Amino acid sequence: MVEQSDRAPLLDWEEVPPAELAPTAPSPETEDSVHSGLSRDASATDEEGDYQIVAVFVVTFDTRSGNMIEWCLPQDVNLEGVEFKSMASGSHRISSDFIYFRKGCYFGLACFANMPVESELERGARMKSVGILSPSYTLLYRYMHFLENQVRHQLQCPGQYSPLEAFYEDKKAVLPPGGNGLVTACPTSALGPIVNRCMHPEMKITHPAGCMSQFIRFFGEQIMVLWKFALLRKRILIFSPPPVGVVCYRVYCCCCLANVSIPGMGVSVPEFRPFFYINVADISALETELSYVACTTEKIFEEKKKLYDVYIDNQNVKTHRESLQPLLRLNSADREKYRKLCEQRQMLLYSQEVDGDCTSNEEDLFILFFMEQNNRIFQTLSEVAGSADPTLTAEHVRAMGLDPQGDRGFLVDLLEIYGIDIMLVIDNPCCP
Repeated sequence: MVEQSDRAPLLDWEEVPPAELAPTAPSPETEDSVHSGLSRDASATDEEGDYQIVAVFVVTFDTRSGNMIEWCLPQDVNLEGVEFKSMASGSHRISSDFIYFRKGCYFGLACFANMPVESELERGARMKSVGILSPSYTLLYRYMHFLENQVRHQLQCPGQYSPLEAFYEDKKAVLPPGGNGLVTACPTSALGPIVNRCMHPEMKITHPAGCMSQFIRFFGEQIMVLWKFALLRKRILIFSPPPVGVVCYRVYCCCCLANVSIPGMGVSVPEFRPFFYINVADISALETELSYVACTTEKIFEEKKKLYDVYIDNQNVKTHRESLQPLLRLNSADREKYRKLCEQRQMLLYSQEVDGDCTSNEEDLFILFFMEQNNRIFQTLSEVAGSADPTLTAEHVRAMGLDPQGDRGFLVDLLEIYGIDIMLVIDNPCCP
């Protein structure tokens, strides 16, 4: 049974003491880092090098001016639009949230909080977000606890920025000469050495236990529909009312569906880029994007069909493009892949509970499952394309774990998008 709630248990992960968490991370050190504050996260040096911060900022809601940047370091950094990215539309209805977003070539994480106050000027509520910008999103989670503490501090003691100043001085980035704003260093994650060898560093994000399992429970078999759209590099937009933190994790999970580790494969196709949370200010940027995954709390995006190929409202996955409609239908091969995924997941959970096996986690299992599936498809396509008879038969299709009839349209699109020159020969089931 697929869960019917927009608010997933993952949103409450930060309230769980570290000792009570399931042992899904590969090492106590990694798990501890999720729940530690500035003393560990903000001042420690990672094994892969300092994870540099480009900017730190505080956003507030003013009853007369709306969202506005209250304070930032460095003071000359371009934060235009961050006041809306770090405080999602509709957030006034909730008490707290966290938001991943993209700002130009940087990624951001902000923690939002809403505190009741006895003030007519503030109309009974004080709302703020404290956030950071960095060249990558892979380890932003390490500062989650610090940002949560700081936004509560800002609500209770507005204008006291010394902890944020110390944080920035400790972790500020050194931008390369040339003034192009790009940071050349790109950190890699400490988790999953096998996964990391096969993935672009940006495609590995580490966060608390529960993200992948929540994604699987929430979408159920529909994951296989999302997998095909991801592999075809479609523009995927996820709508959900606040809180938006868990929906940002769904954006990440969607990106994980399209990983391929075969060298050179996919270099000619659009990069599958996570935008995380977006709002109306991002419309012009999205108009030029060929492939992305994003989430929003603004229903108006549903009407702007030129901006997306696939629209997800709660668990309802739909597309307005007639050519993509057949991909919404699950076939027997899709259901078999989903069954295998659930079976592997149950075996992992059993080994963790019974044997105390902490060497693997759900995130690595999920990523590797789809990476291996994708590798099998592209390996087969590459071998057929390089053979004396570049003809793809029903036997080849079954060997790739696909349905010869149900996945015919998917394969046609895949061959075209990835530029693979193969003759697709699959018998029509209607013919004798």
